[in-house]
Amino acid sequence: MATAKKGAKKAAPKKAAKKAAPKKAAAKKAAPKKAAAKKAAPKKAAAKKAAPKKAAPKKKSARKPNAAFMAPLTPSPTLAAVIGNAGMPRTEVVKKIWEYIKKNKLQDNNNKRMLNADEKLRPLFGKNQISMFELAKIVNNHLK
Repeated sequence: MATAKKGAKKAAPKKAAKKAAPKKAAAKKAAPKKAAAKKAAPKKAAAKKAAPKKAAPKKKSARKPNAAFMAPLTPSPTLAAVIGNAGMPRTEVVKKIWEYIKKNKLQDNNNKRMLNADEKLRPLFGKNQISMFELAKIVNNHLK
């Protein structure tokens, strides 16, 4: 019986060795995938480093304001009733109209994109209610 035990012991390590071999093969297969991933990573990093170099010249040339936007324009009499007679840039005219709308609570309660007209704005708008996207077009028609 002692001989049988020795044989059984010898058989067990051989089985273990056979099981270990496939694990090593799997490990070898996984290793090339990791190596490929490592090689791809430096290329991406190099691309990221190149992008800031291109952005640097853009920072040097600061954006200059266009003088046409700041040119004072004369409002029509109907627009002057809301914002005043003084000539001002188009951007300021729109700001003044919005101040008037918010001060008098002329935005529609259900749909905030719609603007309700009061006595001063009705001749300007031409109707009782307009969309806020139409406001720029209306202002353009009342400036010279």
